[in-house]
Amino acid sequence: MANFYKDNAGLRFQFSHPLMKKIVDLKERNYAEKDKYDYAALDFEDAIDNYDKVLEIIGEICGDIIAPNAESVDHDGPTVVNNRVVYARGTQENHDALTQAGLYGMSLPREYGGLNFSMVPYVMAAEIVSRADAGFANIWGLQDCAETIHEFGSKEIKEEYLPRINKGETCSMDLTEPDAGSDLQAVMLKATYNEADGWWYLNGVKRFITNGDAEIKLVLARSEEGTTDGRGLSYFVCDNHKDGAIKVRRIENKLGIKGSPTCELVFTNAKAKLVGNRRMGLIKYVMSLMNGARLGVGAQSVGLSQATYDEALAYAKDRRQFGKAIIEFPAVYEMLSIIKAKLEASRALLYETTRFVDIYKVYESIAEERALEKEEKAEGKEYQRLADAYTPLLKMFASEYANQNAYDCIQVHGGSGFMKDYTCERLYRDARILTIYEGTSQLQTVAAIRHVTTGTYLKQIEEYEQAEIASEYIGLRDRLKAMTGQYAAAVNTVAELKDNEALDFLARRLVEMAGHIIMGYLLIMDASRDEQFRESANVYVQFGQAEVEKHAKYIAEFEKDNLAYFRK
Repeated sequence: MANFYKDNAGLRFQFSHPLMKKIVDLKERNYAEKDKYDYAALDFEDAIDNYDKVLEIIGEICGDIIAPNAESVDHDGPTVVNNRVVYARGTQENHDALTQAGLYGMSLPREYGGLNFSMVPYVMAAEIVSRADAGFANIWGLQDCAETIHEFGSKEIKEEYLPRINKGETCSMDLTEPDAGSDLQAVMLKATYNEADGWWYLNGVKRFITNGDAEIKLVLARSEEGTTDGRGLSYFVCDNHKDGAIKVRRIENKLGIKGSPTCELVFTNAKAKLVGNRRMGLIKYVMSLMNGARLGVGAQSVGLSQATYDEALAYAKDRRQFGKAIIEFPAVYEMLSIIKAKLEASRALLYETTRFVDIYKVYESIAEERALEKEEKAEGKEYQRLADAYTPLLKMFASEYANQNAYDCIQVHGGSGFMKDYTCERLYRDARILTIYEGTSQLQTVAAIRHVTTGTYLKQIEEYEQAEIASEYIGLRDRLKAMTGQYAAAVNTVAELKDNEALDFLARRLVEMAGHIIMGYLLIMDASRDEQFRESANVYVQFGQAEVEKHAKYIAEFEKDNLAYFRK
């Protein structure tokens, strides 16, 4: 029987990172709960052992239940019966298996029934589930809503909803509308407060809502009459299924991730409670939730990339042409090595980002219990800055690589890959949404470019340059140093243009240059600690060097007058 955690040494390796002890010690408050809860960690080693055991259970469920169900779920999909969603048989089986194993709410505090895990094992779980079925990962991953409730909800709201999520009640974040997709400032679903009973009432339509018929819903709505921008929006939590006030109008018929119901909803006097403060819905709460969602899409993308590599490798070893397995042909083994390098580069970026998020989030949590020391405040702020910089980089690269790897997986299969007999065609369809939802790759560039212009990426690259590495990777580091020089020169060239339109036009190239260098460094540092990454470090640095040189040449030869050709 397959175990999607135990068969992947690249996951367990992440627990050996030097930052993990600091993360776990902070998360566990130096193991203060060991006498209060019999399942609380006693020390760092015990915490890692707990992570291991839980991930083994998830890996087994994914290998034995979720992955085998994926094809039937893709074929059957969810349906609407009497304005309610009915999951496909396999989807319900998946959800029931994870619920019965007590695997929802992994990162929540123990006082609400959670396991108090750090973000690293939680993101690993998301990656493993995504490898098994990227569509089901959306249902699993929406427990992120619990983090938002825990972070911003009142004590009453937390006590009401968090234990229910830990018991497997499903969640959704209801943001977009027919006329408000990426432009969430245009949301018009109306929230009206009734002083007589102390409830808010929601009225309007939401569209493209993932897992839209979930039991617990976080809803962005316009609470301030007469407003038209983000300052008039507040955030609400409401129960579904209780009084029929929220109806599923339809499920979208999608290209991929077909097991995940994407719904159009009608709210008619749906009772809700305010989360946090009025007018802060988009400005503070949704932005926080979206960053978590983008981390989730990063994990989903890496999991799907792992699935594409597994499928391509297995087929290349099995398929024989001209008297030998096709993996022996240079064109094929080069393609496989690039798929693997992109997979391991995006995984390295995923867990580096997750560690940054882990540390700043735990400092925010500690700050609610006591005043932070000056050094703690500074450290928390620095890791938040890095998390803000790396999250869009991760979301863009991991999702783009998942698409490229799915494409190449079909190419390895040849004509067979175009047939529904093989898993790769489903992976190809499932991958396509990853560069679109939770902010397109173009929007991730908009978020990332300020970290180019302010020097965040360059500063971090320079820190990586100083890291201790094995002697065999000094040559690769020299290449990365040369790439860094090209990147710095390109940034200066664009800055000297003093033209915002030119900066916007060239932003994607600058962000990609930074990303290739960062992932190159992460891989040689990982390879210095574990030989399993040696091949990918070599392949990726060579690949990244070609990409950086291409962008550097384009920017060096760029003239502002060229923009006129693209406006036509």
